[in-house]
Parts: sequence; C-alpha cells; structure tokens
Amino acid sequence: GATGPAGETGATGATGPAGEPGGPTGPTGATGATGPAGESGGPTGPTGETGPTGATGETGPTGPTGATGETGATGTFEPNPFAVYVQAGAVGGDGTQASPFETIQQGVTAVSPTGTVHILGGTYPITATISVNKAGVTLKGYPNTLIELQAAVIPFAVTGSGVTIDGLTITSDNPYAVPFIQLGGSNHKLINNYFYGPPQAGPSDTWVVNRGFVTQANNMQNLTVQNNIFYFLRQPAYLNPNTTGYIIDNVVYNTRGFVVDRAVVVLSGNSWGSPENAVDIALLVGTIAGPPYDPLADLAANNSDASISDQR
Repeated sequence: GATGPAGETGATGATGPAGEPGGPTGPTGATGATGPAGESGGPTGPTGETGPTGATGETGPTGPTGATGETGATGTFEPNPFAVYVQAGAVGGDGTQASPFETIQQGVTAVSPTGTVHILGGTYPITATISVNKAGVTLKGYPNTLIELQAAVIPFAVTGSGVTIDGLTITSDNPYAVPFIQLGGSNHKLINNYFYGPPQAGPSDTWVVNRGFVTQANNMQNLTVQNNIFYFLRQPAYLNPNTTGYIIDNVVYNTRGFVVDRAVVVLSGNSWGSPENAVDIALLVGTIAGPPYDPLADLAANNSDASISDQR
C-alpha cells in the first residue's frame, strides 16, 4: 500500500571524530592597498644643550700689508704744559693763550721741563720769591712786560740746569739790598733783559747794595749772560767763587761794575754807557792770575776800554 507519513526526527547523535586535515594551504593573496597615513605624533621636544667649543684651528698666514694712509693733521691739547701763558690782571685762567694765568709763579708751577712760560705785556708786582727749578725751562718776556719788585725778596731764584730768562724788564719800586736774580746749577742763560733800579742819591759807594744778579758760591757752572742792559744799580752782578761762564755783549752804566770774586768767567764785548760806572770790572782778592783776566790790557781792550780795579 501507500507509504505512511514520515515520523518525527530523532535526536542528534554525538559528533563523530574530526576528519583528517584538508588539502595544502593555498597561495598567498596579493598585498592590499596601503591605508591612509596616520596622524602626526606629539610636539617637538626641547633643544638639547650646546656642546663644548671645539679647539681653535691654526692661524692662517698674514696677508700683505695694505698701503699707508694719508697722515692726518697734527692734533693739539690744551692746556699745553710746554707753552704756558701768563697775563698780569687775568682772572681764573688755565694757562692757555686764550685764558692765561695771572701770576708768573702759576706759570712756573704749571710748565713742564723744557717748556716755555710766555709772560705777556703788563706790570707784575713781586712780593715773594719765584723759584725756577725745572730743567730747560724758558721764561720769555713780551713787549711792555715789567717785573716790579715791591718787597725785600729775591724775585727769581734759579736752580737746576738749563733755565733761560729772556726779554724781561726787571726793576723795583724802592732800592732793596737784594739781587733781582740768584743763580745756582749749570747752563743757565740771561739774555736780552733790562735790569735797573730806582735812582739813588749820593755817590754810588753809599747806595743800597742792589744787583742785577748774583751766583751761588761753588754752584754755578757754564753761565751765559749776553745782550743785557744794567743801570742805576750798585752792581750789575756779583760773581761768587768758582762760578764759570761767559759775560758778553752787555751794556752797563751808572753802577760800580761787575765784581769777580774768585770766579773764572770770560768777559768780552761789554760796553759802558753814561753816566759812567765808578769802575767797569773789579777783580777781588783771590781771583786767579792769568787767563781769562791777564794781560789786563787785553781784558780792557776786549771790553770797550774798560776801567779795571785789580785787587788780587
């Protein structure tokens, strides 16, 4: 007869044992396309510390010297200690020509050795000694420069070496028993100066003993006194023992003459004005015989027929 209806499915039986591995692995597939770039990483880190400087390399050869440039204009500096200016009556100056000092002592203090103190025209009253002791310094007078002593002091005390006093006119308001200049040292020069005192009454041997200059005993070598004029003085000069030098081409009148006291100086070319001197040259006791004083006739002839008092 006909097949009956199917019955209900029975329960699933247990899994059977695994089968043996399948066939061999298939070939690797083609590489896939690269994916998009990922986002950048974090921020840049801090800069590390600078490492130590390496050793200096060897110096390369010196290049050729370039051409010398043009010399620039000579510079100046003010105040200039080698050219100091003085003007009577000046106030608050610094020693320049445009703003001079007031006194000669200020100029002498400021000047450097071998420099010049320019003493401009005017009257300079002197009541204290001016000490000049810097080597090679020149005191240079200008027209109408008058140095007037107003006290019983020596106006200029010169020591050291190589000082020159040039072109001054030196006098006094009254006769004082002092010289205008006292000299010690070596190689000093008095040139182109006028030395005169106020007139004194009576015979010259009664006058106050004022003098143009004196030298220090045993301390004046190689003095030059040239082209000066001396008058209205007891004596133009007193030359103390062992002074050496030259007294030449001066004019002297109305005095008692050059006094040589054991000095050894050459007198030549000096002349005598009017009123005449009591004596032109006096050679004191102890002064050497022989040159440069003897023969006396030659000494007189070499000095405009000088009258000579020989007391040796």
